Amino acid sequence: MTIPWLFLIVTVVGALFTASALVRGRRMGLLVVPYFFGAWLTGELAIHHIVWQAISTIAFVYYGALGAWPGWVGLGVTLLSWWGLVTLQRRAAHAPAVFDAALREVFGGDYRESVDPAMVEDLRAGVSPRHIVRPFKMRARGVEVIRNLQYGDGERRTRLDVYRPAGRRERCPVLLQVHGGGWVIGQKHQQGQPLMHRMASRGWVCVAPNYRLSPRVTFPDHLIDVKRALAWIRQHAHEHGADPNFVIVTGGSAGGHLTSLMGLTMNDPEYQPGFEHVDTSVAACVPFYGVYDFLDRRGLRGRASMTPFLERVVMKCSPTEYPERWDKASPIMRVHADAPPFFVIHGSHDSLAFIEDAREFVEKLRAVSRNRVAFAELPGAQHAFEVFHSWRSAHAIDAVCWFVEHVHAEHRASDKAPSHAAG
Repeated sequence: MTIPWLFLIVTVVGALFTASALVRGRRMGLLVVPYFFGAWLTGELAIHHIVWQAISTIAFVYYGALGAWPGWVGLGVTLLSWWGLVTLQRRAAHAPAVFDAALREVFGGDYRESVDPAMVEDLRAGVSPRHIVRPFKMRARGVEVIRNLQYGDGERRTRLDVYRPAGRRERCPVLLQVHGGGWVIGQKHQQGQPLMHRMASRGWVCVAPNYRLSPRVTFPDHLIDVKRALAWIRQHAHEHGADPNFVIVTGGSAGGHLTSLMGLTMNDPEYQPGFEHVDTSVAACVPFYGVYDFLDRRGLRGRASMTPFLERVVMKCSPTEYPERWDKASPIMRVHADAPPFFVIHGSHDSLAFIEDAREFVEKLRAVSRNRVAFAELPGAQHAFEVFHSWRSAHAIDAVCWFVEHVHAEHRASDKAPSHAAG
């Protein structure tokens, strides 16, 4: 009876992974961490889960798992799990249509024909089988990485990495990638890797900074550091073949929060102590699954509210005593007409940063901004879905490529437009 029972236990574990990705978990207290990891890894690697479950099933059947009733129950559980995994993969397959609709809304139905033809051919290549088989292999051909360049005052957390096309190029557009980690953890090399390698292989220079973390520092020190990294780009990007005057900023989670504030607080001297003269404007913002409201003003999170953690660790002040500080830290309260173009990307099943906040942020931004605001809500996607290669992340990267290339093309067109002197 040992083998049949072991088979049943293994199949139940596999089915729990599948169920975690199928169901949107919220307000789970301490269970949110194991739930998130299970849902995240299963939702993005559904094909891999089918493979390991199939191998496990074949092995157990070979060794006699079907010799008793627990083995037959386990086989039924496995079949249900496979049905769920196929459902997850079908959800991921909706990503291209979601991104296409988001881009058509802001650029028009012919957005694929209005950019460099070489880019169109590149993006028609589809999802790379190599990336699906090896989702955690990040290196790309033709990309070189220069690590740990100092941009701040000499401390360990104020260093950045540069990803650039191999071979000398000039005036490459710049992508500034801001890592997440709840403002308390995270490293510059842990996130945004598929996107940065793809962009660098396409002729962009990507810059990934670390920044000081709480509880050692207090907000807005995190934002100030990212702005210092932008100031470094203004001064040194040309040394790496980049155009220091064209920078798009992106990031996920806490990085998405900081990305949004980068666009909404451009050239604000409050966040540029000692470098107030530096232009900290950005050409566009692409926040992934960001945090847009520090105060959960709609009460969506209930006891899962981040406010107590933020009050104790990140803000270090009470929202009732210092409401203006909390409003300044919340992108949803900083929207204005001169915000740069935004492409907000969020998953419907995000258990750490709720989709409703992203929807409200986009709604308020669209109501006042003079620039484009694209929004892609991905069915079934969990937090951090694009950290490694997957079917969904591949299409997310393609969509970001379309968006930033359009913004860059408009920038170049405006530079070439003839000026008309008054009088």
